[in-house]
Amino acid sequence: MKRNSLSSFSISLWLLFTAVMLQAVESAKGKYAHMLFNELFEDYSNALRPVEDTDKVLNVTLQITLSQIKDMDERNQILSAYLWIRQSWYDAYLKWDKDKYDGLDSIRIPSNLVWRPDIVLYNKADDDFSEPVNTNVVLRYDGKITWDAPAITKSSCVVDVSYFPFDSQQCNLTFGSWTYNGNQVDIINSLDSGDLSDFVEDVEWEIHGMPAVKNVITYGCCSEPYPDVTFTLILKRKSSFYIFNLLLPCILISFLAPLGFYLPADSGEKVSLGITVLLALTVFQLMVAEIMPPSENVPLIGKYYIATMTMITASTALTIIIMNLHHCGSEAKPVPQWARVIILDYMSKIFFVYDVGENCTSPKREKEEEHKLEGDSGYQRRHKEVRSHLSNRNDDCDLKEKLNGNLNKSYGVHGENVRETVNCCSCYKMLIKNIEYIANCVRDHKANRAKGIEWKKVAKVMDRFFMWIFFIMVFFMSVLIIGKAA
Repeated sequence: MKRNSLSSFSISLWLLFTAVMLQAVESAKGKYAHMLFNELFEDYSNALRPVEDTDKVLNVTLQITLSQIKDMDERNQILSAYLWIRQSWYDAYLKWDKDKYDGLDSIRIPSNLVWRPDIVLYNKADDDFSEPVNTNVVLRYDGKITWDAPAITKSSCVVDVSYFPFDSQQCNLTFGSWTYNGNQVDIINSLDSGDLSDFVEDVEWEIHGMPAVKNVITYGCCSEPYPDVTFTLILKRKSSFYIFNLLLPCILISFLAPLGFYLPADSGEKVSLGITVLLALTVFQLMVAEIMPPSENVPLIGKYYIATMTMITASTALTIIIMNLHHCGSEAKPVPQWARVIILDYMSKIFFVYDVGENCTSPKREKEEEHKLEGDSGYQRRHKEVRSHLSNRNDDCDLKEKLNGNLNKSYGVHGENVRETVNCCSCYKMLIKNIEYIANCVRDHKANRAKGIEWKKVAKVMDRFFMWIFFIMVFFMSVLIIGKAA
């Protein structure tokens, strides 16, 4: 028990001694840091470029870390991004011997105390022209200064929406000195690309790279070169949101347009369906127009909307024409021979359009036609028998009238039988005239009705024809837009 207590007491003493020594060391480093700061900045000025020789170039190393894409405003062509900007350079007047300051090799001081390069974003598109964030800089004993500053940048970006929502964009971030030329301050990119290790995934855009390129440009105003570093941000849009909210509804609505040809002409809803579909597509077109910039490049989905709206307009116009054919009636001209052959004989069989009571199986149809022909021939045969019987009776009446006339002339006899015979013959003549008139009326009515039925069948065949034509057009347009996206 005594040994255990002695060992624990010795450990406690050792820990206490270590803590006191560390506190003393920290106090000593804090004392040397204050001493170093006072000595360094006693005669220091942050207004001039920190080089011993004014003809010497000061190299500034630039590194950009992309943290997050805040917004991509396609309509105003502005990219908002959250960046970490690291700049490092050597200050010839801020060096010390670390052995004289108890091995102190670096200190952290406010950035406004030292000279800073005026590196700005050339293609900035923000109304706020405030100074950079005044964060601390790390100053090393050899004069190297490292300045890490966060920044929310708004840069102009040329947006190409030709393949929206399956588009890719390339936005440039160009950094350079605003007043120093290349003979005074030279910019060096530390990496071949921007750092994407800390990037927060965006819900709308995928990052496919951020290459960096150094450019040296001589402007017309000055003969000195001006270097800059351009970071190209390669973005690929995630199109799932737009597919499910803009593209699929349009495709489903466009497939409703050909179904307007399948509606019966007497329903009165054929034209109203086409107009309703056209209005629905107009709403989607306005939604896309609000997102896209007013440029000459029409987006892919906008072209699809325009093509679909044109197709629906054509289908509505054709529907009106076909409805006029359907309601031609008995006063119209007969169906032309070429239309009867092409439309009624061939196209009706191709698109399976039959009259009321017809069947798609040919044997039944042939039997019904045979029964119909037999009925018509029997009716005609009975009609001929009646007419022949009536004509015979008419001839008999004429013969009797002649005989009676001869008898009357020769014998002067006026009997009741003769008067009855004459009255009977006149009744038969009147009855024949009435029957012939009724038969002609029925025949004309059937001919006019058959003419109207033929025009209705022509309209129905044309409806089916255009329905399949527009179905094929919608299908190929949908495949075409998906193929272009791929």
